[in-house]
Amino acid sequence: MWARRLSVISAAVLLVACGKGEAPAAAAPGGGMPAPEVGVVTVAPGDVGLLTELPGRLEASRTAQVRARAAGILQQRLFKEGSDVKAGQALFRIDPAPYAATLRSAQASLARAQANQAQATALAERYKPLVAENAISQQEYANAVAAQKTAEADVAVAKAAVQTASINLNYANVTAPISGRIGRALVTEGALVGQGEATPLALIQQVDPMYVNFTQSAAETMKLQRALESGQLKGAGVGAASVRVVLEDGSEYPKAGRLLFSDLSVDPTTGQVTLRAEVPNPGGALLPGLYVRVRLEQATARDAIALPQQAVTRSAQGDSVSVVGADGKIESRSVKIGGQQNGKWVVLDGLKAGEQVMVDGFQKLQMMPPGTPVKAVPWQAPGAAPAAAAPATAPAEAPAASK
Repeated sequence: MWARRLSVISAAVLLVACGKGEAPAAAAPGGGMPAPEVGVVTVAPGDVGLLTELPGRLEASRTAQVRARAAGILQQRLFKEGSDVKAGQALFRIDPAPYAATLRSAQASLARAQANQAQATALAERYKPLVAENAISQQEYANAVAAQKTAEADVAVAKAAVQTASINLNYANVTAPISGRIGRALVTEGALVGQGEATPLALIQQVDPMYVNFTQSAAETMKLQRALESGQLKGAGVGAASVRVVLEDGSEYPKAGRLLFSDLSVDPTTGQVTLRAEVPNPGGALLPGLYVRVRLEQATARDAIALPQQAVTRSAQGDSVSVVGADGKIESRSVKIGGQQNGKWVVLDGLKAGEQVMVDGFQKLQMMPPGTPVKAVPWQAPGAAPAAAAPATAPAEAPAASK
């Protein structure tokens, strides 16, 4: 009986041992852990514009102060504050009565001088034949000619006085020196203006187009110049360089500007070079004095690669990227960064066409031993349309195959 029980137990143990040994045999065809997937981009060199973002400030393209050039009491304001005005448009009216009286007095003086001139001219012409016949003395004729010349000079002086009085009368009607947008009136009706100095009355600013003034470090300017001279970069040049304005809320102004000039000297206190760009402003959305950021494309890199920022590791030792080889292993590669464009780093050197640069999946490799092969899949930017769905759904078929 005991022998029979022992044989049953031995058979059960043998069956359990056989059952445990069958599981590894079934899992063997699947191999070990699958290779972790990492997102990569394929290197495709080309011409890439180098963008530099610099602080700037907006300024009106033309600014003119409206001043009182005639002294008197301000009688009327003829414009709406904050509106657009045209050059020559009447803005203020100063009491013209004193200037009108001065003009009439000057016109009367001119009439008297012209009458004296006519009388002196007639006398000189009458004396001319008489002196030839010795009917009058030479001295009398010379006096008549001198009186004629004096009368002509008096007429010229009187004409100048009339012109001056007319100008002063016109100054009583203050007009816009330029076209643009006028601000608030600096004086009110009834104020005495122009007494001893040209009193400011208002300010006109031309806001279309606008100027944006910004600065760049002299070191960056020299670095760019050296790259242009070596042929590594292709310069856009003044007038052709693209300029974009970024507003305080982070939005980009829709209209592109153009670079006008770069200053010829460096500010000794800051080590900065001043640049100016012109930006269209037809709707008046940009206001003078507003602080902005300027995205400037000064040059184009030849045979460069634009990589997402997360693909580049920047440190004190230099810049590097992770390249996935044909065998699936990852290699760290040093690269040379030349700038950025639309949130991407521009790589000038260190990569070749067709290589795969790792962009996503770094966290998966932290728990893996060094040298672990990976599976490279095309990387998709957040919000972009996904790639083909087959690679993403292929792992889900594994449980069905194990049935």
